[in-house]
Amino acid sequence: MADQSMTPINEQIAELVKLLNDYSYAYHIQDSPVVPDSEYDRRYKELQELEAKHPDLVPSDSPTKRVGEKPNNGFVTVPHTLPMLSLDNAFDDDSLSDFDERIGKLLSIKQIDVKQIEYCCEPKLDGLAISLRYESGILVRGLTRGDGLSGEDITSNIKTLKSIPLTLRTEEPPAVVEVRGEIYMPTEGFERLNAMAIEKGEKVFVNPRNAAAGSLRQLDPKITATRPLVLCVYSIGYIEGGEIEDSHYDSLSLLNDWGFRVNPLMEKVQGIDACIEYYSKLEAIRNELPYDIDGIVYKVNSIEKQKSLGFVARAPRWAIARKFPAQEEMTQIEGIDFQVGRTGAITPVARLKPVFVGGVTVSNATLHNKDEIARLQVQVKDFVVIRRAGDVIPQIVQVVEDRRPDEAYDVVFPEHCPVCGSDTEQVSGEATVRCTGGLVCPAQRKESLKHFVSRKAMDIDGLGDKLIEQLVEMQLVLSPADIFLLRNKKLDLLKLERMGKKSIENLLEAIEKAKNTQFNRFIYSLGIREVGEATARTLASYFKTLPALMSANEEELINVGDVGPIVAQHIRIFFQQENNLETISALLNAGVVWEEASTNNEASELPLIGKTYVVTGSLSQMTRDEVKDRLIQLGAKVSGSVSSKTDCLIAGEKAGSKLTKAQSLNVPVMDESQLMIFLSDLEA
Repeated sequence: MADQSMTPINEQIAELVKLLNDYSYAYHIQDSPVVPDSEYDRRYKELQELEAKHPDLVPSDSPTKRVGEKPNNGFVTVPHTLPMLSLDNAFDDDSLSDFDERIGKLLSIKQIDVKQIEYCCEPKLDGLAISLRYESGILVRGLTRGDGLSGEDITSNIKTLKSIPLTLRTEEPPAVVEVRGEIYMPTEGFERLNAMAIEKGEKVFVNPRNAAAGSLRQLDPKITATRPLVLCVYSIGYIEGGEIEDSHYDSLSLLNDWGFRVNPLMEKVQGIDACIEYYSKLEAIRNELPYDIDGIVYKVNSIEKQKSLGFVARAPRWAIARKFPAQEEMTQIEGIDFQVGRTGAITPVARLKPVFVGGVTVSNATLHNKDEIARLQVQVKDFVVIRRAGDVIPQIVQVVEDRRPDEAYDVVFPEHCPVCGSDTEQVSGEATVRCTGGLVCPAQRKESLKHFVSRKAMDIDGLGDKLIEQLVEMQLVLSPADIFLLRNKKLDLLKLERMGKKSIENLLEAIEKAKNTQFNRFIYSLGIREVGEATARTLASYFKTLPALMSANEEELINVGDVGPIVAQHIRIFFQQENNLETISALLNAGVVWEEASTNNEASELPLIGKTYVVTGSLSQMTRDEVKDRLIQLGAKVSGSVSSKTDCLIAGEKAGSKLTKAQSLNVPVMDESQLMIFLSDLEA
């Protein structure tokens, strides 16, 4: 007789057993899953089918013969009074109906009465199963599921959770009761925990379940105490010296009375059709819940019927879990594309081998920026775990390092914008790489033009966001200079929505008027990164002329009051781009002009040099922008906020919090009438 150990089927089973046991060890013992649950489930089902066909080839270490992994991290192992078993899975309505039929047959219920079987439906929380033992109402032990027969004693850690009562809230507690439940981490707490880890440069958790398991199995209970963990109970596993009603649903209500949290979404229903309806209802709100659920658990509600139905090797006959579509899946990165956003941010997007996850087929996932790629240590051609919850953009959460192919290679960011060819820049301390061609980059065109015509920039009345979008989409305006050439395209303008002859005349008149602007407005309109309205005024006041500003080096720029090293770098890079210089030249050729400030006066001769002013409230004789311009021309620095370094606050009507702060800091305050006299005296 041939050696069975050498048969292809035997080898296939042995390979699956080893693979699943490795996955299980990483998941349950190391708290560091290497594949998503869906991949494990597929392989597990594959093994089940092979073993069902070849029962004589089932090895003793097959995961189908056990619930979990034996603990191995320093905690004491304690036997469960009654085993903590796993649940069989139903993957669709048909398999759920098959479960219902089996229950009916085992209970000898006639077909006509099957629809009357009462079930308790509960959300399947994605956390860590736990068993709590109370003696005379006092918590004495907390065990993990472990291998189902015994678990790790994590009592010290368990006692740090505020959702676990140390003493049952009843005057007549049973002599012994073992309560079973799921410890999980709410989504908000998980995100906060990972944000802190990223800030400290530490490893992040893949998902809330992983975070909960890792938090519970800390050797130092003080660490567990800092983690946002919650217990939700789902059954009484063992009881002596006390009685409970013949209803699983009522037993959970009793646990709630004793001080435990039960899931408020659980329901008691009759018949399998109601179970299916419950599944659809929970699936619809799944992504709105403040915690992760990966399916529904259905239990025959009668405890007497549960006892009658009994167990198979690793699962109760009276319960089943129906999983939701997996939110995590494993696939391979086939390449990296770089997308340019409307603000110039260049985002790496992984092109994936298409995979079904979260209810849809996914072929792309964002990688955010350089820091995220470095954190994940991801390479092109890597096998990765992706996560998609609801409408959230799919994200790569983990690299499956053991499956990294030899042809994998590093992700390299482009030195030039993939859309317009301008240089890219990454400022020190920032994770984002950006395109520097804001005025000319098609990816940024609409947003750049909207900024260019805005009130504090070129201030072109009537040229709003929707009209800009139409002009770009019809390719009538592709650069700022094109706006000043629209007078030659009147017939094309008539094709725009809500644009009649009168509207066009008004628009062209406003464009012509906007040609006469101010130097600070022109600087602001260019959209240089981090050059806001106040900085633009300061630059205009300091350099006086466009050539002086364009030729300034970073050292000269840093000498300007509002400009630091990063802003100086942005300005310098902007004026180094040939595309930007061509756009500026085109604007000047189109007739954009401004009155240059006099360069006769030395800065030291200006009366307000070295003084800082803040303008707030409503003014009647001048706009706030006009006041700011006049103060800057007199040498002042105009700030947006009041501080102890503020020399004076100009306060109009309804000045608000800035006035209150100025008064608290004893900063001098000037109203509008005083301001007019003050300016008149200085300019006389």
